[in-house]
Amino acid sequence: MFGGPTVTANVHFGAGRRSRKELKTGEKPAPPAKRIPRIAKLMALAIRFDQLICDGVVTDQAELAWQGHVSRARVTQIMNLLNLATDIQEALLFLPAVEQGRDAMTERELRAVVAEADWGRQRRIWTILR
Repeated sequence: MFGGPTVTANVHFGAGRRSRKELKTGEKPAPPAKRIPRIAKLMALAIRFDQLICDGVVTDQAELAWQGHVSRARVTQIMNLLNLATDIQEALLFLPAVEQGRDAMTERELRAVVAEADWGRQRRIWTILR
């Protein structure tokens, strides 16, 4: 019935608006590469926040919260990572990249370590968590 030209194209399903599937033309994009664990990003952020306060760029954590559009409690949670023993901080910064799925460790899980003031006890809890 249809005597018109035939069109051939590569198509795949991709994410559309509001996470709806949408038919897209072209090759399917490569899967995302490894990603940096969120806790490593938060540790780096805590160090950066501390430097901003020390340099006088911001006055205090309340200003950081206001500038970042987050609660002061959340900034405090992030800044509390600076209370970890330096070797634990380093270990967090150099955690291996996540290839797929969830992160091996979350900030919430680390709160028990952060709550401990003694670095020796922190290290013991850290070894149990790992």
